[in-house]
Formats: sequence, C-alpha cells, structure tokens
Amino acid sequence: MRKHTARVAPRPPHPGPAPRASALNGGDGPQATTEKSPEIPQKSRCQSCATTFLKIAWGCLIILSVSSSWVGTTQIVKITYQNFYCPFFMTWFSTNWNIMFFPIYYSGHLAAAQEKQSPLKKIRECSRIFGEDGLTLKLFLKRSAPFSILWTLSNYLYLLALKKLTATDVSALFCCNKAFVFLLSWIVLKDKFMGVRIVAAIMAITGIVMMAYADGFHGDSIIGVAFAVGSASTSALYKVLFKMFLGTANFGEAAHFFSTLGFFNLIFISCTPIILYFTKVEYWSSFSTLPWGYLCGMAGLWLAFNVLINVGVMLTYPILISIGTILSVPGNAAIDLLKHEVIFSVVRLGATIIICIGFLLMLLPEEWDEITLRFINSLKEKKAEEHPEDLIDSSVHPRIRTRANGTVSIPLG
Repeated sequence: MRKHTARVAPRPPHPGPAPRASALNGGDGPQATTEKSPEIPQKSRCQSCATTFLKIAWGCLIILSVSSSWVGTTQIVKITYQNFYCPFFMTWFSTNWNIMFFPIYYSGHLAAAQEKQSPLKKIRECSRIFGEDGLTLKLFLKRSAPFSILWTLSNYLYLLALKKLTATDVSALFCCNKAFVFLLSWIVLKDKFMGVRIVAAIMAITGIVMMAYADGFHGDSIIGVAFAVGSASTSALYKVLFKMFLGTANFGEAAHFFSTLGFFNLIFISCTPIILYFTKVEYWSSFSTLPWGYLCGMAGLWLAFNVLINVGVMLTYPILISIGTILSVPGNAAIDLLKHEVIFSVVRLGATIIICIGFLLMLLPEEWDEITLRFINSLKEKKAEEHPEDLIDSSVHPRIRTRANGTVSIPLG
C-alpha cells in the first residue's frame, strides 16, 4: 500500500477546465462563455443581412443594366433598318463578338482571383463543360453545331420580326420564351408540374393570338408575330437542350461555351452571308457605306446583355435578372411612344399586359403555395401575440346571451 501511495502522489494536478475556457474566451473563464455566446448568432445574423442587402443592391444595378442593354440593342436595330437592311449579316456580325466572352471573363479572373492561373490552364478547366476530356474536335462539331444553329436562327428571326412590328411588340412576344421553356422542360425533361405555370403558358398563348388579331390575320402583322414567336420558341429549345446535354454551368464554363459558339460561327457560318451577298439577297455597294457605328453598338450591347445575365447569377438572385428582361417591354414602349410616336391599340396593349403577367407568374418558385401559407400563418400568429385579449374576449363572448331582464351564462358543453 505504501508503494502504491508513492506512485500516485507525484502525479501533477489535473489542469481542469479553466485553461480550455481561457483559450476560447481570452482567459475570462467559463462565465465569459455564457456572456459572449449570444453575440455569435447576432453576428451571423448581421452577416446574413449584409449579404442579402448586397445581393439586392447588385440586383437593382443588374436589373437596370440588363433592361437597358436589351432596349438599346432593339432600338439600334430599328435605327439601322432605316438605311441598311441585312438581318442575317447583322446576326452573323453580332454573334462573332461572342469570341470576346472568354477574354472578358479571364480579365476579371486576373483582376479578382488571389491564385491566378495561366490562360491555357483556365481554358482546360472551363472546357470540362463538354466532358471530362475537355473540348475535342469531335465535341466541337457535335456540341457547337446544333447550339450555334439555334442561336443564329433565334437572333435572325428576332431581327426579322423587328422589321414587321414595333420594338414593344417584339420584346413582349419574345418574353413568351419563358412559357415555352416550361412546356418543353415539362415534356422533355419531366420537370415538376405546376398549375400556376400552366395558367401562365395559357396567358402567353392568349397574348400571342391577340397580338396577331390586332391588325387582322393578314399582312405584316401576322408575319411579324410568327417571326417573334419563332424566335422565342427557338430560344426556349436552345435552353432546354443546353440543360439536357450540358447541365448547369458556372461563369467560366459559360464564357468558354459562348466563345466556342463565336468561333464556330466565324469558321462555318461565314459562307452564308457571302452567298447572300453574291445572290444580292443582302447586298451593299461597298464596305465603307456600312453603318459600322450602329453595327458595333448593336453587337456590343448584345454581348453586354449576355455577359450581364451570366455575371448576375453569381452576384444576385436569378429572379431579379428575369425582372430586368421583362422591364425591357415598358422601356421599349416609352421610346416608341415618345420618339417614334407609336399609337398602341387597345388589343395590342391588352396582349402585352397579358404576356407580361404570364411572364411574372412563371417566376413564382415551385413551393410558392407552401410559402404563401406559411406567411399567412406567421401573420396570424404575430397578430395573436400582439392582441391576446381579443382572442380571450372572442372565446368568452359566445358563451353569454343577454335578455331584457339580465345576463345569463349558457354553457356550451
């Protein structure tokens, strides 16, 4: 027993929990932990509020930028048509500017990233959108060809529609692509069925029919509506196929993809405007007579529109970007009304409003009904907490009946 006692006695005393509390709280002991713990959720709450505020601030800026760039593109096309009408050449010229998408992205990477990568390494990293092996010649032809054709066709039909209709009508009809995306995603991708989006799609189709009927089912009006609807449906098919074959893409992968489309357009589709030139379908006397200022302005704003949409996904909520797109309709309407003195008929105005309402219904989230019910229930609970005496009075008053000679309490059980 004496030996055992000698072994135990020299053991150093246990440090206890005090140093651990000191390490966590700057030497203030366990009591400091209890006092400072409420600051941790408060700090995280402040950070989340600041993040939300920044997202909304960026969203407002991107809404204005997206709507302004799209309105500017549409209006410049209308001005260009006054002296120069070659819609396919204009489409081809503006699509070539997509080549600059990846250099713009890489410039932002050099300016903002802490660990900078070489251009070749960044290209290899972003080319994974085409597969694990990156971009090969086979994939370049297989993936780029259908998307480049759909891109060119959608923009070409949009420019054709601007020759027949006002900028307001074309921008409103193009907003129907949101409804077409939902219908195609529901049929092809088996996305979730939503009754409110079916209603929105019906409203979009109703607006299209009303727009076609505005001037009667004849003449330039019906042709312009057909071109605009064709542009919207082609754009919807492009988006659904992109989601089906390539999935989701980050900003770098999207920039690489857009630049790839630009190169494909420059290499393989350049023969088309040449053929149209020599067959005098789209002809101009000399290159010096081309309105290069308007053409570069249109292509630059078109590129800015696509860049802003992809940048906006990183900086703010996607719903705000969609709101920026729909705001191009009243923006074009204001310019058409003030500058071009366009008089809108009641039918066209009604069709535009119906299409815009349908577009906004498309922006509702999938759980919009549950969110609405939760919001209503929270309002009821808040009201009950603020006025509990009203609930007590309402539960007592039904038990009392009054008579002429006094008050009698009648039990409900």
